[in-house]
Amino acid sequence: MVKLHREALHVSVSDPVSASMNFLNEVAGRFPDAISLAAGRPFDEFHAVADIDKHLQAYLTHLRERGLSDVQSRPLLTQYGRTNGHIGGLIARMLDVDEDIRVPDEAVMVTAGCQEAMVIALRGLCAAPGDVVLAAEPCYVGFTGAARILGIEVVPVPEAPDGLHPETVAAVAAEVRASGRTPKALYVVPNFANPSGVSLPVPTRRALLDVAAAADLLILEDDPYGLFGLDDEPRPTLKSLDTDQRVIYLGSFAKSYFPGVRVGFLVADQPVVDASGRRTLLAEELSTVKSMLTVNTSALSQAVVGGMLLDSGFSLRGANQAKIRFYRRNLQTLLAALERHFAGTPVRWNSPSGGFFVVVDVPVDASEELLEVSAREHGVLWTPMRFFYLGGGGDHAIRLSCSALEPARIEEGVRRFAGLIDAAA
Repeated sequence: MVKLHREALHVSVSDPVSASMNFLNEVAGRFPDAISLAAGRPFDEFHAVADIDKHLQAYLTHLRERGLSDVQSRPLLTQYGRTNGHIGGLIARMLDVDEDIRVPDEAVMVTAGCQEAMVIALRGLCAAPGDVVLAAEPCYVGFTGAARILGIEVVPVPEAPDGLHPETVAAVAAEVRASGRTPKALYVVPNFANPSGVSLPVPTRRALLDVAAAADLLILEDDPYGLFGLDDEPRPTLKSLDTDQRVIYLGSFAKSYFPGVRVGFLVADQPVVDASGRRTLLAEELSTVKSMLTVNTSALSQAVVGGMLLDSGFSLRGANQAKIRFYRRNLQTLLAALERHFAGTPVRWNSPSGGFFVVVDVPVDASEELLEVSAREHGVLWTPMRFFYLGGGGDHAIRLSCSALEPARIEEGVRRFAGLIDAAA
């Protein structure tokens, strides 16, 4: 029989950072009664199966209103379809309504979740052996894992407690160039980042765009949590502030609609000129990458998302008011529970202004082994922050998530977590 050696497989197979999500899922599977303060998924009760058919019918009505017969509409749901998708125009309208982002329909590529958008952007931008990407650290493991699969180096840019500093980005980009490598892009989550929860102030966002221009960097802006602030303060996306098409915007409907639809998108309106002088948009050029990766995004899923956008008047912000209230209450519940259980102790935590995550600094080694003890003996799950560092870090820090639970379960989870820290300290 064939016997393969694990060491001979690609590094992404055994990479501990890339495997971290599998590890968390495995622990959760073995301890199903544990309260999960690890899961960053949306709350289940917001998802109604009946809405799928409702939104599908809304999209079919939209096609009929455009003058398409049932025979003409059928391929838009049942065939492969256009590589870059058939609801790019509806997404462009949503971006205009909600985010003040104005781009042509052709600049929108519909992807199989935001994860595919990351892979496509990385593969399209990094062409030479010395091409690297920068990323705020701690960094979402989906991005670093995607880069590892593609063999693209990610250079960390250390994040301060108040977020990414533009001058640090400039310094790291200069160091990379001095080493003979080329920094192609910077990955950043400006609103309530996963895992840190940090949100960048508006002056910092403008300064970051200035640094990107000076350092000749594109910015990969990922914005899955921007709707879910603790207040209604405007938080302009980098893309809406971008005056020279420096930003590639990555989006998803996982949190604002539901994850199972597996629809994301990228907005790449950067002009591309070939040797003959022909001009296209970057999104159109990247379609070749997508065609070899997933061929196209599920036409049926696109239709369901399209119907949701039509029913919502192209405003995810309007359609998500109940979710916004729920996640605000959950984050406030988590922060209040931490104050109640850890005030006056060595334990410290940040206070994000929105999103799903809080980072807790603890006086113990926040290892995978401690997580096992936590699940088995205390009935609570959390995420070690070390998963989010490329070169080591986060050994005494933990990410807690508040999105998937009712407030009472958050309270009980923090009580159990406090028992773990007290026993381990």
